[in-house]
Amino acid sequence: MGVYLQVLALVFSGTILLWLGYTIFIGPLSPFYPGLFSLKGYGKKRQVTGLPGEPQICPLCSIKMDKGDLVRSLAFPSITGGSDRLMYIRGCFNCLGEENITRRCPVCGSYLNINDYLISRMFERVGRNNHVHVLGCNRCRRMGTLER
Repeated sequence: MGVYLQVLALVFSGTILLWLGYTIFIGPLSPFYPGLFSLKGYGKKRQVTGLPGEPQICPLCSIKMDKGDLVRSLAFPSITGGSDRLMYIRGCFNCLGEENITRRCPVCGSYLNINDYLISRMFERVGRNNHVHVLGCNRCRRMGTLER
């Protein structure tokens, strides 16, 4: 009976030590890795803004994105088989997730709601990053085509 109690005490203390090590070194509340786990509302970073068109800046809300952050977009296949494709840009995680962030079209300057998107062309380049040229939002591009 004494051996079972010793084994039970060792398992219990080992579990406590594993939990404590996880919390201190790699847990979501760890001071060493605060951005390792993305908890909703925890550790909100300061939103730094920039100019649309600069690297790592969302073209809709102009908030600087971290390395690895992506912009939600939809790229269509090329009709002519060339290197350029039509692309719709919806926005980044910040402007799609929060209601109080202003989204603006970089071409016409109009304020966009959550359902609006940017129309752009994506040029695929071999051995380098793709280049995206924003043509306008779904409002100003539609107005431009109706006038013609």
